[in-house]
Amino acid sequence: MPELPEVEALAGYLRQRAVGRRVDRLEIAAISALKTYEPAPTAVAGRAVVDASRHGKFLDVLFEGDLHLVVHLARAGWLHYREAFPSTTPLRPGKGPIAVRVRLDDGSGFDLTEAGTQKKLAAYLVTDLATVPGVAKLGPDALSADLPTFAERLRSRRGQVKGVLTDQSVLSGVGNAYSDEIVHAAKLSPFAITNRLTDDQIAALHAATRQVLGDAVERSLGQRAAELKGEKRSGLKVHARTGLPCPVCGDTVREVSFADSSLQYCATCQTGGKPLADRRLSRLVR
Repeated sequence: MPELPEVEALAGYLRQRAVGRRVDRLEIAAISALKTYEPAPTAVAGRAVVDASRHGKFLDVLFEGDLHLVVHLARAGWLHYREAFPSTTPLRPGKGPIAVRVRLDDGSGFDLTEAGTQKKLAAYLVTDLATVPGVAKLGPDALSADLPTFAERLRSRRGQVKGVLTDQSVLSGVGNAYSDEIVHAAKLSPFAITNRLTDDQIAALHAATRQVLGDAVERSLGQRAAELKGEKRSGLKVHARTGLPCPVCGDTVREVSFADSSLQYCATCQTGGKPLADRRLSRLVR
């Protein structure tokens, strides 16, 4: 799933490449992806791209006249920039990976695509960001929150620290991958309970959040959209590295599996050498 650093980089790429171009047309290939009906997609035609930005994990493309195309890429969504499209024929709704296509006046543009069968990519065409439910509920940006804000938000929701970090209403922008990286950098168990964390642990978690996300943004900015996934993988220390050595201590990276997700961690760095039970209903090391 694209998280804060990748969405920030995609916004930066669009600012560099698309801002100033006018939209030829906006095409919707996956009807279920468009969550709004007014304004109509035809309202975008002829408008210039003014800006591209990010709200948590939401990508926001702003057109003149304060019209926003707000996109949540979900687990399998992505943005593909095209210098030229193979055909000028409008897309037809179907079962392919393309959900939305934005054609620009110089023949370039971008596709919003979604792999797999679980189609959860969501696009909103709005004049008021507050009408996008996910954006309206976002907590403070995880990369921008200062320590007092970060501490207040973490302690406002009792739960396992990994889960609270990924709750977008608490702090926005962090998902499954970077939460693994953050708790590893902070040397905390992913199952540590937030209201039991000491001030020093909260401070370490805040510093790790700023470091992990900041480093990922720095690596990602300037990369082409097609290169971002590889760049993300290259910077991960524990996430998706089950069975490989931890680059910090050399211990083997372990995994806890759930029904539809998993987490990775280093026992030596994070749990005093004690493996976490790999069963949802087991008693877990905290």
